[in-house]
Amino acid sequence: MAPALAMPSTACVALAAAVLGACGGCRMVAQGRNVDGVRYFQQGQYPVALQRFDAALTIDPRNPDTYYNKAAVYHRMGLANRDSNLLAQAESLYNQCLDLNPDHVECHRGLAVLLTETGRVDKAFTLLRNWAAHSPTNAEARVELARLYEEYGDPRSAEQALNEALALDSRNWRAHAALGRLREQAGDYAQALRSYQMAYALNRFQPDLQRQIAALQTRVGGTQLAAPPAAPPAAGNRSAAGLAPFRHY
Repeated sequence: MAPALAMPSTACVALAAAVLGACGGCRMVAQGRNVDGVRYFQQGQYPVALQRFDAALTIDPRNPDTYYNKAAVYHRMGLANRDSNLLAQAESLYNQCLDLNPDHVECHRGLAVLLTETGRVDKAFTLLRNWAAHSPTNAEARVELARLYEEYGDPRSAEQALNEALALDSRNWRAHAALGRLREQAGDYAQALRSYQMAYALNRFQPDLQRQIAALQTRVGGTQLAAPPAAPPAAGNRSAAGLAPFRHY
């Protein structure tokens, strides 16, 4: 094929601007389809949710959130109907999501949960350990691994993973909250309160933390601790979160 003729620079700039504008518009439309799909998912209208997610993929086929959203729907339907084929579809979609974004937190969580629910606990641990190993600066990978350790009765390993997460990101509210829960379960109520208060200072949109803090303040005397400025909560309106049966934080 003959090489294309070079365009004058002004024409190149104009074309690039048009392409970028079109791509941005496509992403916005795809995001809108995802938001619609999440709403239908939350209402239990799973076929309609899948239609919206399929429409989003048609517009933006490399959006990992959309693959995660579809996986969450198939996961939920597979559990409700005890359908191994639907669960297999969910697993495939989770893996497609991770191919596009190897650090997708919700997707790692969903896939780990699916693996445990289908009797492959060892593979769930391998998945999260490998994620932590391949992303040495990612605090979220350690938080998710800690969740799994806790669920399977290994609080010492869970605490180690959480301390590693906080060494990487001292403002990770989920790590502080999870560490608070471990300390509360161990009977160290004063340290648990400190951890919960740190978590709440970093994310004030967690009513469960408010309840835990109130309960522990009564138990240990209610001393208020100085806290860093609150950080805005992470946006989550494009993903069909809430599927994984792990704890909230």
